[in-house]
Amino acid sequence: MRGTESSDKKLILATGGARSGKSRFAEEYAGELGTTRGQRIVYIATSQLYDDEMRRRAAIHRDRRPAEWRTVEEPYELEAVIRRLSEEPVSVVLIDCMTLWISNLLLMPDESGQERWMKPEHSEWILERAKELARLLKQAPFPAVLVTNEVGDSLVPEYPLGRVYRDLAGQVNQALAEQADEVFLVVCGIPVNLREAAWRSGGKGQ
Repeated sequence: MRGTESSDKKLILATGGARSGKSRFAEEYAGELGTTRGQRIVYIATSQLYDDEMRRRAAIHRDRRPAEWRTVEEPYELEAVIRRLSEEPVSVVLIDCMTLWISNLLLMPDESGQERWMKPEHSEWILERAKELARLLKQAPFPAVLVTNEVGDSLVPEYPLGRVYRDLAGQVNQALAEQADEVFLVVCGIPVNLREAAWRSGGKGQ
C-alpha cells in the first residue's frame, strides 16, 4: 500500500475529522509495518469507558483489530508506557488517540479537586508532554503510528472549555506533525500524504 520505504519511518501521524476513517487507516498502516518487522504490535488505547456508548465504540475497535495484537489501556501516562515498551520486544506501536489523551489531561483536577483547564500553564504543561512523547517515540526502537483529530474545522465553541480544548489540540497536532516522518490527512476514508503535498519544499512546518 505504501511501499517498503515505510519500514524506515519512525513516527507516523494520522489525522482527520470524526468518522473520517483515520483509525482504520492507522490500523492498516501499523499492520503493514508489522509484516516487515514481526507481528508484535501494541495498541495503546487512551479512551476511558465511562458509559455504554463508549464501551460499544471500544468494542468495535477491538473486534476490528487482529486478535494477536496486544492492547494497553493508558489514559494518562503515555510517556511511561513508551519507556517501558522500549525495553520489550515490540515491532510497532499504535496510539489511538491523541485528542482523547489531551482531553484526559486537560480535565485532571488539582490536589484540591479544582479543575485545572482554566489555567494557561496547564495547557502549556500538556503541550510540553506531547513534545516529550514525540521525542521518546523518535528514539524508540520501534516505529509508532499516532491517531489524532482535527477539531478546529468547525464553528468556534460557545463555551470556554471547548475553546481551550480546540486551541490545545491544534497546538499538539502541530508539535507532533513537526516531528513526524509522515503525516496523513484522512478524508472520506482516503488518506492524503501531507508531506508530499506541503507547500514548503522539503519543509516540516505546518
